[in-house]
Amino acid sequence: MTKLRSRKVIGGLALAVASVTALAACSSSSTTSGGSNAGGNITEAGGIGAVPASSVGGTVHAGTITYGLQPGATPNAIFPLPNSGNNTVYNVEAFQWAMWRPLYWPVNGTVPEIDQSQSIANPPQFSNGDKTVSITMKSSYKWSDGQPITANDLLFAIDLIKAAVKASPANWAIYTPGQFPDTLLSTSEPSASTLVLHLSSPVNPSWFTQNELGAGPPPLPMPSHAWAKESASGPVIPPSQWTPATMTKIFNFLTAQNKSLSTYATNPLWQVVDGPYKLSSYNATSGGFTMVPNPTYGGPHASPQSSLQGVPFTSTTAEFNAIKAGSIDVAFVDYSNVPQLPSLARAGYAYFGMPDFGMQFANYNFKDTTGDFDKIIAQSYIREALAHLVDEQGWIHAFMFGAGDPAYGPIPTYPRSPYIPSNATTNPYPFSVQDAVNILKSHGWTVTPGGTDTCASAGSGANQCGPGIPAGTKLAWNYIYATAPTVLIGQQATDFVSKAKQAGINITLSGSNFNYMVTNYIDPAAPANENKWAMMDFGGETQDPYPTTFGVFNTNGAAQIGDYSNSRADALINTSVSGGDPAAVKNEAEFLTTDQPVQFQPVPDVIWAWKNTLAATRPQAWQSLTQYYAEAQFWYLKQ
Repeated sequence: MTKLRSRKVIGGLALAVASVTALAACSSSSTTSGGSNAGGNITEAGGIGAVPASSVGGTVHAGTITYGLQPGATPNAIFPLPNSGNNTVYNVEAFQWAMWRPLYWPVNGTVPEIDQSQSIANPPQFSNGDKTVSITMKSSYKWSDGQPITANDLLFAIDLIKAAVKASPANWAIYTPGQFPDTLLSTSEPSASTLVLHLSSPVNPSWFTQNELGAGPPPLPMPSHAWAKESASGPVIPPSQWTPATMTKIFNFLTAQNKSLSTYATNPLWQVVDGPYKLSSYNATSGGFTMVPNPTYGGPHASPQSSLQGVPFTSTTAEFNAIKAGSIDVAFVDYSNVPQLPSLARAGYAYFGMPDFGMQFANYNFKDTTGDFDKIIAQSYIREALAHLVDEQGWIHAFMFGAGDPAYGPIPTYPRSPYIPSNATTNPYPFSVQDAVNILKSHGWTVTPGGTDTCASAGSGANQCGPGIPAGTKLAWNYIYATAPTVLIGQQATDFVSKAKQAGINITLSGSNFNYMVTNYIDPAAPANENKWAMMDFGGETQDPYPTTFGVFNTNGAAQIGDYSNSRADALINTSVSGGDPAAVKNEAEFLTTDQPVQFQPVPDVIWAWKNTLAATRPQAWQSLTQYYAEAQFWYLKQ
C-alpha cells in the first residue's frame, strides 16, 4: 500500500496481508514490543507470526546476509538531508540511517518510542520554559576515520538545513515555515560534545525529542571535518567561516554529489560514517547495494558483524519465489503470497507481520465546490454518516485475509501507542447502513436507497441540511483511488461506494496512480484542480512516535491534502507541539477521531520472512522490519 509519511516520508510500500487461520493462531494478548513468550517465540496482539525471543540455537557467525528490497522501492539518495522528492522510508530508515545515525532512534521493535540504547546522544535537557534544548553526544560514538562526533557536526547539519530551506522549502522534507529552524535564535557550545539550541518559543519536549530530533528525518550529525567543502578538491572550511553564503555553496556541492549515483560507493565523502555500516558497492541502475561493517561503530551490534547485501527484485512474485527457493535470507512478503505463509516453515523460514504505525484513509476535499460538496462535507454529521459506511472488520477479513487491524482515528489500534485515546480503541461509528440513513433523515435529507438523496430541508437548524446547502442538493460526488501497487484500495473503495449507494449516496469511482494523484489532487500543490476531486485514496501516512497531526490536519498545514480546517483541532494540535503536557497529543487524537477529517480505514500488516539459519541478538531487530527500519547490525548467521 502506498503511503505518505506524515510530513516526513513518501513510501511506495506493498501491502502485506495474511490468512484468518494464521492470524488466529499467532496473535496474543500482549500490547508491548516484547509480547508473550510461548515456546521461545514472541507473538504480539495485532500481529501475525512470531519472533524468536533470543538467539538460542547457535553462535554468532559472520558472513554476507542477503536482504530483499521491495520492488520499485530501492534507495536512490545517500545524502542524509532528505528533500520532499527523495524522502522515502527506503532511502532514510533502511539505507541512510545504516550509515549515519539520528540523534534518537525512534522505534523499539514495533513500539513507537525512542530506543535510547541505539541513540547517539544522551536524552535532551529542556530548560527556560522549554525554549532551551541541550544535546550531548555519547562518547562511545565516533566517525569511521577516528574523529570524534562533536557539537559542530550537529551545528553543521542545522546550518545546512537553513541554507537548504532558504533556497526552497522543499529542500528539507519536514520543514514547516515558522517552525524549526526558523525558531532557532542562536546556539552555544558549553563543551565540544554539547550543542545548546536557544529557541524563540516553547516546544513540547515529547514532540521535539521524538519527532524533530528523532523520527524526522531530523538534523543528524554530519562529519563537518570531511563534508564542509565547496568542491571535491577544495579545502575543509572551519566553523568560524560558516556564513549563510558559504553554507549555501556547501549544500549545493553535497547535493550535486548526491545526484551522482554511480559514485556512491567510491566517493570519499560517503565513506565517513558513524553508523554500523559503510557502503562498498551500489548499482545505479537497479538500486542494489552491499554494505560492510563499520569497525569503529560505537553502538550495540552482533559480534562479529555480517555484511549486508540489498537485493532488488523486479516483482513481488520474484521476491517470493526467491523465498521458496531459499535463495534470499531476509525478504518482504507481498499480500498476494500471504495465503502461502504456512508453507514458509517447510521452506525453512520464520515470519512476522504487524501494521506499521500510521494512518490509512480516504481524503475529503473541503474546497471542492462541485455540487456544493464543500458545504456538504463541512457538516460533521455527514462525515459521521460516511464513517458508519466503512466496514472495517469486513474489509480486514475479506480483503486482508484477517491480517490487519482497525483504526478509527489518527492513532491506530496497533502497534499500541501510549497516546491512543479511549475513543480510538473501539469504533465510535460502528458499521451500519441504517445508522447512516437515520443520521441523514434527521438532518433534512430525503433518503432514496439505491438512488440519490436530496436536501428537503435547507437551513442551518439542528434538523436541517446545513449552512450553504440549497434545497434539492444531491448527495453525489466523485472518488478517485490508486490502482497500484495493490488492489486493496480499489476493493475498499468499491465496497464503500456500494454501501453508500444503499444509503442513497451516489459516488462515482475512477482509478488513477499514486504519482499522478499526489501531483494533481493535493490542494496546496495543485489549487487549479480543487474542483476535480471530492474524495481520493492513495493509501495513507506513517506517523512519528509522538503522533501529532501537525502539518496534516491543522489549518494551512504544510502537508494538508484536502484543506480540512477546524479551530478546535488547530488549538489542540498547537498545544501538542508547543505546550508542556507530554500527553497533549492524546487530546488531539480524541477530537480528530470524533470529528473525522478523513475517512479512517483499517491498517494491513507488513510481513517479513527470514531464514531459520539466521538469528538476532535482540528480537526487536526482526520486529522493526514491519516499521520499515532495517536493524541488520543485530542479525547474524548461526549455522
